[in-house]
Amino acid sequence: MPLSRSLSMTSLSGLLSQWEEDELPVEDLLLFEVSWEVTNKVGGIYTVIQTKAKITVDEWGENYYMMGPYFEHNFKTQVEGCEPPNPAIRKAMDALINNGCQVHFGRWLIEGSPYVVLFDIGSAAWNLDRWKGDLWQTSHIGLPYHDREANDSLILGSLIAWFFKELTDQLGDKPSVIGHFHEWQAGPGLILSRSRKIPIATVFTTHATLLGRYLCAGNADFYNNLDKFNVDKEAGERQIYHRYCLERAAVHCSHVFTTVSQITAVEANHMLHRRPDVVTPNGLNVKKFSAMHEFQNLHSTSKMRIQEFVRGHFYGHLDFNLEKTLFFFIAGRYEFSNKGADIFLESLSRLNYLLRVHKDDVTVVVFFIMPAKTNNFNVESLKGQAVRKQLWDTAHTVKEKFGKKLYDALLKGQIPDMNTILDRDDFTIMKRAIFATQRHSLPPVTTHNMLDDSTDPILSNVRRINLFNSRTDRVKIIFHPEFLSSTSPLLPMDYEDFVRGCNLGVFPSYYEPWGYTPGECTVMGIPSVTTNLSGFGCFMEEHVSDPTAYGIYIVDRRFRSADESCNQLTQFMFSFCQQSRRQRIIQRNRTERLSDLLDWRYLGRVGFRFLLCTFPPYSVPPSPSASIHSTPHHSDVEDDEDYDEDEEAEKDRLNINAFNRRSECDEKSP
Repeated sequence: MPLSRSLSMTSLSGLLSQWEEDELPVEDLLLFEVSWEVTNKVGGIYTVIQTKAKITVDEWGENYYMMGPYFEHNFKTQVEGCEPPNPAIRKAMDALINNGCQVHFGRWLIEGSPYVVLFDIGSAAWNLDRWKGDLWQTSHIGLPYHDREANDSLILGSLIAWFFKELTDQLGDKPSVIGHFHEWQAGPGLILSRSRKIPIATVFTTHATLLGRYLCAGNADFYNNLDKFNVDKEAGERQIYHRYCLERAAVHCSHVFTTVSQITAVEANHMLHRRPDVVTPNGLNVKKFSAMHEFQNLHSTSKMRIQEFVRGHFYGHLDFNLEKTLFFFIAGRYEFSNKGADIFLESLSRLNYLLRVHKDDVTVVVFFIMPAKTNNFNVESLKGQAVRKQLWDTAHTVKEKFGKKLYDALLKGQIPDMNTILDRDDFTIMKRAIFATQRHSLPPVTTHNMLDDSTDPILSNVRRINLFNSRTDRVKIIFHPEFLSSTSPLLPMDYEDFVRGCNLGVFPSYYEPWGYTPGECTVMGIPSVTTNLSGFGCFMEEHVSDPTAYGIYIVDRRFRSADESCNQLTQFMFSFCQQSRRQRIIQRNRTERLSDLLDWRYLGRVGFRFLLCTFPPYSVPPSPSASIHSTPHHSDVEDDEDYDEDEEAEKDRLNINAFNRRSECDEKSP
């Protein structure tokens, strides 16, 4: 079947306007989405395919399937086994099973309940040497015996290509098949399908280039030297040349090559030597509240729970007003430089200085939520929560006795004598409770015993900037080297609830192909800091005229020095600290309204139409599109008494909806 080699985003303009209100013509198509992370959580791609599942199932129905590796534990806990609805899929599976390869089918128990086809890699490992030979003959890519992940990827890819061959033989010309492959681990399936001339349309998506991630992790001046890297030499020195070759071959074999952000598109052009045909930003499932105040109430409730933790953690040093305390946080994989923890810590030192110089009564408590190697919770952190609970129990006991005596006095028509309403025992109990809060050490910086305390990057920099949670510090640091959980004895909150309770998420990443953390903040109405080197930051810069007014602070890490970027981040945080409570509420409302831009209901639909463009007669010639820039805009009346939140909200909704209707046709090629 004829397939176009590449397609620019402008090709979608006529198609999107034509199908804007119509159902997608998917009845003659089967879509298979291939990823190593189907039912198998490893990294961020799991979030992408999981959150996108419902809208994809809604659009494609029983013509949509996910494909990935079979792991027994994951299958038993996440998948409900069932029979394929399409007889051709059953016959293709049987062809593999009859040759000794195990294939499993079922519904993935997530929102949307998509069908999954999972291949047992272990059952087919006996074919590895033969398949290595096939790969070498078709592409001259050799895989070393010791790279287990690459070998497993080849087994999975060979099984998938075999499955597609059996399936297309069964189907004939109708329905047509689309294979959408994610990342280099799925690359062998695409390469082998193309080399064997299997009649399917192929789409390859890179979420981050393999070599780019390695280079940035090694502290290379990446973006200023994109055109100077000898990519073959760099990949060879890092012993990932064979993986790099798989990724690059998949990129060049695919009919359509996509990536998730403009900044990654620039990177892919240099690292993989092919310009992406389209940028398909990642989305989220956005759940709207029926009333605006509901998510504000959730913020208030979660904030109170964080305040309770802080009361315990800082017992004996709680000389700051919690009502004037702001909670900042950074979260994600523990990649110290890539995630921007280095400039964040330096900025916190400068912020601490500014708050002290200005004698500001605002205190900032900063959480670092990054998993690291630990020996469980430290004693001092657990003791703090025990002391807090003891004080609460003491106060509750005294309150009950006080209340009973007060009640009895009022029944008798008397105003009680406050000097006698509490007896000596009550004062003794309270004094003992106060003495229990005495502390001879500073509140700990970390909540856990770190295995590599002396060399840990965050703790080493905390020592350098001398932020040890002393009484004079206006910036306090809490390093929680473990993912959050509601079952934790220390900070019993799930991540989503924790985010809702914070005031600002700070993610000044140097390498962030997309960046789900600021996106999650946005849909929960929490302002965030990102950078113009992250996909999310570039997306917001392009589509929102004044991101700062909507609680999206974008640090320039591409065209400024590290020190200048650090000063900019410091100024963002200091300005945020100067806001009044009312200004922060208004900003949270605006931030939450931007969530429509990140909704899979919109972003997914754009992607579906693009997939259909790979097949005639759906593809259309490129057509010019008017330049679309952001529609949400800054309001200058936020401090005026005549500010009308409902009127402002309606303007934003109309602006964002108008943007959504215009289909992204002006996306510029990198």
